[in-house]
Amino acid sequence: MNISKSPTEKISSFLQAIAPNARLEILLAIGTEETCVCHLEARLNYRQAYISQHLMALRKAEIIESRRKGRFIYHQLKNPALLDLIQQAATLNGIENLVPPSMPEECRCPNCITPTGE
Repeated sequence: MNISKSPTEKISSFLQAIAPNARLEILLAIGTEETCVCHLEARLNYRQAYISQHLMALRKAEIIESRRKGRFIYHQLKNPALLDLIQQAATLNGIENLVPPSMPEECRCPNCITPTGE
């Protein structure tokens, strides 16, 4: 038997999926770009396994989508308007400029380094 959720149940499930602090940090770090896990590790200073666990929950909730290129998996928001929702929540809590985590200089992410010889 397939029991469909009410609109408020769908909204509640969605908000629960993004509610954990680490997931909000991940969503902000992804931003409007496509991002790999090593990039998230460098920005958030979390272990890869911890980030992957949260990414799996976000994929299951259909909040992000992923694609593989070689040995790297890239993640992006399914709907970048989610960032507006997060900013609105910040504003409601007196936070005017919600700044995503910054990128440290020592990142070895393939998005940040140029391969040798190029």
